Amino acid sequence: MKTTYIFILLHLFSITLFGQKRVSSQVIEVLQKDIIAQANWAMTQQPVTITTEQCERSAGGLHDFYSEGDYWWKNPDDPNGPYIQRDGQTNPDNFVAHRKAMIRFSQIVGSLASAYLITKDEKYVKQAFLHINAWFVDKNTAMNPSLLYAQAIKGKATGRGIGIIDTIHLMEVAQGILVMQKAASVDKNNLNTIKNWFAQYLEWLTTHQYGIDEREAKNNHGTCWVMQVASFAKLTENQSLIDYCKNRFKAVLLPNQLEKDGSFPLELKRTKPYGYSIFNLDAMATLCQILSDSKDDLWSFRLEDGRTMKKAIEFLYPFIENKNLWASPKDVMYWEEWPVAQPFLLFGYQHFGTKNWFETWKRLEHFPKNDEVIRNLPIRNPILWL
Repeated sequence: MKTTYIFILLHLFSITLFGQKRVSSQVIEVLQKDIIAQANWAMTQQPVTITTEQCERSAGGLHDFYSEGDYWWKNPDDPNGPYIQRDGQTNPDNFVAHRKAMIRFSQIVGSLASAYLITKDEKYVKQAFLHINAWFVDKNTAMNPSLLYAQAIKGKATGRGIGIIDTIHLMEVAQGILVMQKAASVDKNNLNTIKNWFAQYLEWLTTHQYGIDEREAKNNHGTCWVMQVASFAKLTENQSLIDYCKNRFKAVLLPNQLEKDGSFPLELKRTKPYGYSIFNLDAMATLCQILSDSKDDLWSFRLEDGRTMKKAIEFLYPFIENKNLWASPKDVMYWEEWPVAQPFLLFGYQHFGTKNWFETWKRLEHFPKNDEVIRNLPIRNPILWL
């Protein structure tokens, strides 16, 4: 009986692996031309880290990441005083150069790692690590492994825990490193230094008050904290944090954020309910993609009252397929720019096999150009995650 049970488990696992390979092949068929084109662009780029540009309003140093809260503006009644909030309305005058540099870094590494995965050409690895070393190894250009000065508000805060969401764009860097780390051209000493950087950042994320504040956020910020920790813990092989993230998904994120109908009520209350609902579902799906394995499948996890990830996708999918069905208020900004090829569609298809989700993913925009969309789409190279 025991032998039969083991055989069944192995058979099911082999089916899962076959399904993953099949989905990877489908994605390559759709994206290969674009992936190679993106990688060819990346091959021409030189590293740009946060040391390239500084903001006089930053309380940090040359190697400290700095950004400013998106929805904070000058007070017209007190132009030199503390900023005031306009929720959902992005201030174009805020400092975002470090964020843009990090997004560019993520795009470059993600594109090169994807091209390497397809072609096995070491030239992509060498170029990727030119950038990776600049961010994490070279002491002249490296970023400090902390986020003390992110999403600052003039006159109110030099940095906030809420700013931790800015480093979601390091996830495809971490995943790219995982994909490329065994390539012959990778310097093992540098690789150890890079992984140590992520280990230090994980220590900061899980112990500093900013990290604790972000972890306890009840909406997409809390989701993105777990998603980042899971991604970086996987790179650094930190099993205790991986297990912690699995438990937090089951005990905190899904129970406290997902409604019985599959919606995320806290996102629907925002001034951009459509975009935030998409963003949070993408983050939840990516978290499941990172953490699920043959022993613990978060995609299939079910709360006692029947709430599941599948329910969440089923709720939002009709509004992705036809946005005109959306019954909640329209987003105050960027309503027209969504949706794009959301990763939850592809990851959900890989696990549940719902072909309509994949067909919708195929026809949507895969490499958007709008800065706001790019900022809220950290998974741009899905082949890395399959």
